Amino acid sequence: MTDPRTPYPVRVDAALDPSLSRWLWLVKWLLLIPHVVVLFFLWVAFVVVTVIAFFAILFTGRYPRSLFDFNVGVMRWSWRVHYYGYWALGTDRYPPFTLADVPDYPAHLDVTYPERLSRGLIFVKWLLAIPHYLVLAVFVGGGLWLGTRAGDTNDAWDDAANAGISLVGLLVLIAAIVLLFTGRYPKPLYDFVMGMDRWALRVGPYAALMTDRYPPFRLDTGGTDPGTVSAGPVPPSPSGAPTAGPPTPAAAR
Repeated sequence: MTDPRTPYPVRVDAALDPSLSRWLWLVKWLLLIPHVVVLFFLWVAFVVVTVIAFFAILFTGRYPRSLFDFNVGVMRWSWRVHYYGYWALGTDRYPPFTLADVPDYPAHLDVTYPERLSRGLIFVKWLLAIPHYLVLAVFVGGGLWLGTRAGDTNDAWDDAANAGISLVGLLVLIAAIVLLFTGRYPKPLYDFVMGMDRWALRVGPYAALMTDRYPPFRLDTGGTDPGTVSAGPVPPSPSGAPTAGPPTPAAAR
């Protein structure tokens, strides 16, 4: 049995920009249209790759490394877009067009490569994850966690209009209004939103057959994932004194 103290193999880290634009969030949906287009095709490829990986695991017990790295890259790209957009509004820095990790970008996602995977679990992971689906239906809206709508950067507002606003959508909207009038993103609100985002992003790789470790029922709030084992460079503060820098996830093995 896995030691519960062992870090979960999906790591999600982020750093809140110290000075966010008061109004940019109003037009981010428009600015992200190029990502919407690219992510649509990337998620189609993600589904195809997952089907291929299903049969590879069934016959060999292994997830082909090149396919694994591609799917991690798609999820990483989507997380950067969501972090800039309406899953967090945590940065005004435009997301890069790359599957690779970008060390100096404020949002990171990494999944540790599994050397072996259970052949039997691939048939029942969707069933075992149902309790998480119920939680995430409240957090981010039904089905949104899996990333099938990763290209739709206006998710929070669409959910509000069509199926009742998600908890993440509601809190991010509150944060956006506070930001508009005060120029500040409430840190407790940010920490809670990050905890819900992290929960959702842990369930996705499990359902996509990328890990056999069952996602924890745990809200790890704040920008630093407990599984992150290395830290990034420490940037100087405005006064010149060193400050703690955002963590950079360890490289996938």
